[in-house]
Amino acid sequence: MKKVLSIVAASAMLAIVACGPSAEEKKKAEEKRIQDSIEAAQRNADSLAALEQSMLPADSTATVDTAAAATEAAH
Repeated sequence: MKKVLSIVAASAMLAIVACGPSAEEKKKAEEKRIQDSIEAAQRNADSLAALEQSMLPADSTATVDTAAAATEAAH
């Protein structure tokens, strides 16, 4: 009889373990996935901003100053 109870108990434990993650674990995994997505989107936005900044002229004030000087010279 002890062997039968041991087998039933072992089977019950395996069935519980095989059911998968709990609702709390699923919620934590979903929150982590969302946070990872937000962080990835932020990194992409930062990369795009850096790329846009690098595409600007090295000295954008020089072009403005040159235009202002040309306007003053014309008067």
